[in-house]
Order: sequence, then C-alpha cells, then structure tokens
Amino acid sequence: MSADIIAFKGSTTGKIVQSVIPSPPLKGAQVLVEIHHSGFCGTDLHYLHRDMVIGHEGAGIVKELGPGTRYLKIGDRVGFGWYHDSCGRCEDCLVGDGAHCRVDLHSFGTHELDQGGFATHAVWKEDFLYPIPDGMSTEIAAPLMCAGMTVFTPLIRYAVKPTDRVGVVGIGALGHLAIQFASKMGCDVVAFSGTKSKKEEALALGARSFVATKGQDEMNFDGKLINHLLVTTSAFPDWKQYLALMAPFGTIYPLTVQFDMLSVPHIPFLVKDLSIRGSTGGSRLIFQRMLEFSVFHNIKPMIEKFPLSLNGIEEARVKIQRGEVRYKAVLEQINYVG
Repeated sequence: MSADIIAFKGSTTGKIVQSVIPSPPLKGAQVLVEIHHSGFCGTDLHYLHRDMVIGHEGAGIVKELGPGTRYLKIGDRVGFGWYHDSCGRCEDCLVGDGAHCRVDLHSFGTHELDQGGFATHAVWKEDFLYPIPDGMSTEIAAPLMCAGMTVFTPLIRYAVKPTDRVGVVGIGALGHLAIQFASKMGCDVVAFSGTKSKKEEALALGARSFVATKGQDEMNFDGKLINHLLVTTSAFPDWKQYLALMAPFGTIYPLTVQFDMLSVPHIPFLVKDLSIRGSTGGSRLIFQRMLEFSVFHNIKPMIEKFPLSLNGIEEARVKIQRGEVRYKAVLEQINYVG
C-alpha cells in the first residue's frame, strides 16, 4: 500500500476525530478498498465514544490485492457491512453464514477497530466483500450493506410467501427499504407510522395499506391479519396493540438495536401461537441475492449525501439524531467523481 489511510474515529468525548492509519503490506486474502461512499447507520451512534474507526456500510473499488486473494480484481466495485471475518471451518461458516461463526467471528466494534467505512480506504477480507452489480451506483449500494441486509434477510431466511401480509412498523432507514423488498416479493404490505405525514410516501414505495398509530388505543384496521411483522423503529412499540393484529402462527421480527428487555403480553402471544425471531446478518449468498434483487426490481434507498469529512460527518450526525434524514445519510468521498 502506497499511502496511509485517513480515517474518522470516535473518542472518549463522543466527538469524531480525524486520524492517520498506517498502511502495512497486505497479507493473505486481504483487500485494499478505496471507499467512495459510506452509509451513516443509526447504530454507528452507539460507538462514537470508542477509539475506533466508525462506519460499517462501505462501498468503493478494489485498489490492491493480497497474495492470497482468489476472485476479486483491481478495479472491481465492492461493498462491505458489519462482518469482517470468521473461522471459515465451523458448521455455520461452511454454509456461508459467517455472521453466526461459533469460533472466531470478527465484526464491527469487536475486531479490526482501525478499519471502517468513515475513511479513505479500508483493508477487508476478500470473502466479506460483496461485488456491486452493474447498474447499481456505490452511493446506492452503501446503505444496502447493513440497512438493506437487515430487512431483506428475514424475508428470505424465514420463507415469507407472496400470499402473506407483511407489516412494517416505522418508515425510516430500515422501514422504507422493508416496504420495497416485501412489496416486490408480492406481499400485501401494511405500513405503520406515528402520523399520516408519510402515508403517500409509504404507498408510493409499495405499501397497500397505511395505519397511523399515534394516540390510538386500538388501531383502525381492515380486518386482514398480519403474518409477518418487521419492527424497524428505534424504540419498541406497544406490543399489546400489535399482537391484536397478528394472525395465528404469525412471526414478529424486532430488527432495531435496543438495549432494553424485550417483554410482551404473554397470553395474547400464547393463544395465537406467535413467534418472535431475532435476525441479524444473512449469509454471503443472501447478501448476493439481496444486491441482485435490488437491481432487478429497481429498489433504492432514499439518500441524503454529506461530504466524508469532519464537518460532513458532524452535520449528518446532528440530522440523524434529530430524525431529519429521509432516510439514509450517505457520506461521499470528497475527491470522488462518479
């Protein structure tokens, strides 16, 4: 590697600081990626007080290859998400599901703290880089690396059917993508939001029904119950309200990062034979399918761009915390033209 990496890290004060990361020679299957765009995920806010490079929604081009790389080429466009590496040999790794590695999982916030999306470059393991399809820009690909995978994975992994009704709670960074994915899969999508301000937007994204929930003890509903409920809000909703809308044998997916205890009313949950499923990262195959599906069906995150600089990151942070971004903040490398 010819030049050091300019990166943006958290600090004990919670303020983003600029740092220079030395560039040692690449080893094994390591790849040097020149980052063109990086999504600013709400989860990044939880790491601002740590001495680590922030960002886990990176997209750019391959600039250099380690001696053990096998399939990527210099100039390829790739993206990366939450996971960096895994043991490669446990049962989950052998089926491509390194996100559930039982032996040596490397992820954002646990390993390689000097690498991340808020930087000029990142060094990443080849197996955890995902080729960006033709027809998709890096500014669109970046948010899909986490937000896209978060909502696409349960729809695929748990065999949601086109005949199912899918509820999406919250129309934000995750929710607006969940609506698009589920509707393009042929599902009957109902969107839930606090007020009617996002109704037309939700319907344009593919929802067939819309429910405003604020101030409602019992939500007005058309009587058709929900088979799968994707909860994408930053805080847990009133579970009692939503359990009443679930079909027997339905499944609820709490997808946001939440540190409180998950507590649901037991009897309504029991008598309907409901399930609650955790869902994090998908397999490498699901990742590939998500990107292909997005291009084929023209699914795109709604983005607002900011410079990948101290000032740009701070501006994005403030707007995210105020809930003013519709719906994904994307940092753009200042010297990138494309």
